[in-house]
Amino acid sequence: MPETSKAFRFFELADRREYAFCQSINQVVKFRPVMRYFQVVSRLGDGWFWYALILAIPFLEPEMGAGLALLMTLTGLTCTLTYKLLKRWLIRERPFISFPSINCGTPPLDRYSFPSGHTLHAAGFQTILFMTMPTLALATAPFTLSVAASRVVLGLHYPSDVVAGALIGGLMGYFSAAYFFSTSLSFFPG
Repeated sequence: MPETSKAFRFFELADRREYAFCQSINQVVKFRPVMRYFQVVSRLGDGWFWYALILAIPFLEPEMGAGLALLMTLTGLTCTLTYKLLKRWLIRERPFISFPSINCGTPPLDRYSFPSGHTLHAAGFQTILFMTMPTLALATAPFTLSVAASRVVLGLHYPSDVVAGALIGGLMGYFSAAYFFSTSLSFFPG
């Protein structure tokens, strides 16, 4: 397991470097309204917001909405597989586990931290929307940014987890949307 031990050593060093920043951001959970806001955002970011949006897209964009909803569903499933495999392989503990002074603002969905699955999905969906429905993308962007911020604010992720999730998700969203456009002429004539 040389790869795992290299990853472990890398994350151990990164965790110590990001600890002070995480701790300072995490202090805002002392303010109940801020904590509640990010808890709600986090819960919606578990998938509920995206499920509702995917179901609404065929009504919002009748011409290509069904294909776009299917694309987002398949991209979401691919995102889930990707982040679960990476978390199992890389094994980075969450900040609140490694540093008891960091408060856990809401129970995590799984054990490990890298990359942020919530951010990965949000960035992937946001990228698809920017490439296919820019007006809707502008409306959902504040939610996506709040999801990313919630991960650090609630003590669930390090900033590097969020950045990695955003990069991976953004790339997955880009390639999904590019594929959609390359094949949409055969799906949607006219």
